[in-house]
Formats: sequence, structure tokens, C-alpha cells
Amino acid sequence: MLSDNLVEYKGSLRENFDKIYVVYFSRMKRFAKEYVISDEDAENIVQDVFVLLWEKREVLEIQVSLVPYLFSLVKNKCLDYLRHKVVAEEFKQELSAKLFSLELIDYSFSSDEEIEKIVIDAVNKLPDRCRQIFIKSRIEGLKYREIADELNISVNTVENQMSIALKKLRIELKDYLPLLIFLFGVK
Repeated sequence: MLSDNLVEYKGSLRENFDKIYVVYFSRMKRFAKEYVISDEDAENIVQDVFVLLWEKREVLEIQVSLVPYLFSLVKNKCLDYLRHKVVAEEFKQELSAKLFSLELIDYSFSSDEEIEKIVIDAVNKLPDRCRQIFIKSRIEGLKYREIADELNISVNTVENQMSIALKKLRIELKDYLPLLIFLFGVK
């Protein structure tokens, strides 16, 4: 059986590749499966690691013992895979929300007044200071400096309150966002 000591592999990774594959593939697959759950995905990740080793066999100089090096490669591939899954899931949820919004638009709006009422209700749910600053900025058209001077507060406070207002409105109006973007250019 092969030892974990790199010295035995130095300069002979190519000659020992088959043995290394046979000895370590199943260990690496079990390790990957702990994180990616799917047997197939774990196998693909480990396959990718061994393909990388094979492709770089002529130039690869491993400065640590082989086992930690393999575990490190598999760990990094698992991290890449999981990060991709998180991004894909977030995108899927966003698309689902947009689909729901579009379906809602088709059936729920009978007039501009109804849309206006939805927006007014959302603005009225804002905390007093947030609502006051939002109205001065977005409805009255005042600049942040003008609002700060009028309310005797800092521009930074105005910016923070606007940020809070916009976040709360995005959440409150998330089901109507595509329509609001179309009608009012809201983002």
C-alpha cells in the first residue's frame, strides 16, 4: 500500500497515478459527500480533482504530503460547488418572486388609484422620520442637503433614513416591484 509520504511520489506522480487514484478516490469521495450530500456531485468533484492532478502531473510539485494536498483540493472544489449552489438558489428564489409578482399583476389591478393606494399604504407604514424624509426627497424633490437643513439634521442622517425607507419599501412592495418599475421607474 502507498504511504502518505510525498517523498515516494516526487518525480513519479505520473507512474503512481493509477495507484493513487485507486487508494484515495473513495476516501476523497466520502469526504466530499459529507458536504455536498449527493453521491453523484461528490463523485464529480473528486473526478475533477483527479483530472486536475493528471493534467498537471508533469509540472506539479506538491510541497506537503499527498493526503492533506488531496483533501485541500477536494475541500476547495466543495466550497466552489456550494457557493455556486447558494447563488443558484438565490437566483431561483428571485425568479420565483418575479413570477409570482407577474402573476399577481395580471389579476389584481383594476385602476391607477388602486396602485397609488398600495404605494401610499406602504409609505405610511414607514417610521415617522423615515416617512418625512422620504416624502421630502421623492415627492417634494428636495436634495439631501436641503432636507438636512430644513430638519436641522446631518446629511448623513438623511442618507441613512432614506436607505432604511427604501429597504422597507422594497420589502413591503416586493410583490408589486415589476409594476412599479414599469410605471414609476422605481428600483
